[in-house]
Amino acid sequence: MATSTQFPFRLILASGSWGRKWLMEQAGYPFEVKPSNIDEPTEARLGDCRHYVGELAWLKAEAVALGESDGLIIAADTVGWLHGKVIGKPEDEADARRIITALAGTVHELWTGVCLWLRPGDRQICWQERSLVRMSALSDAEIDAYLKTRKWAGCSGAYSIEFPHDPYLTIEEGSVSNVVGLPMESLEQALEWMRVIRGTR
Repeated sequence: MATSTQFPFRLILASGSWGRKWLMEQAGYPFEVKPSNIDEPTEARLGDCRHYVGELAWLKAEAVALGESDGLIIAADTVGWLHGKVIGKPEDEADARRIITALAGTVHELWTGVCLWLRPGDRQICWQERSLVRMSALSDAEIDAYLKTRKWAGCSGAYSIEFPHDPYLTIEEGSVSNVVGLPMESLEQALEWMRVIRGTR
């Protein structure tokens, strides 16, 4: 369990995602929430999902860092990737239906890019992680029932994985926290690196 005494700097989560906030709270990290509110492109410019989430995480961190004189900004971006296309957040219920219909019965990639930005000094650590997620084949009735829950709203891939067991989703590779939107295992290592860089290990 983390405590405030472990950090010689403020932790600032550059995200309004409930999933990321929940993960940080469960880990015991003391943090503030300051969403970046940047516009997110709907397509990967270079046809590469890893580059896409990495760039967006950096841009989110930059947007918040520019307004802070001190602190460690934690920014992340998570999207699905299927058949060379970004699977982002649905615009509405009809779009959520389209996404779920496309994902049902498939294994797709789920990528998260993370960027830590330390102020002052502007030192940065950025990385990307991939998980493979299988979604069960779903009938029209099951899709209708899922859409009524509105669990798809604001979620990349039009879904949020349930704990401890999801009825439709299975993680075949990678961590659960990465699928939620913030890979906590590698985040812990990166925070330790930042303490070393700051000379406060």
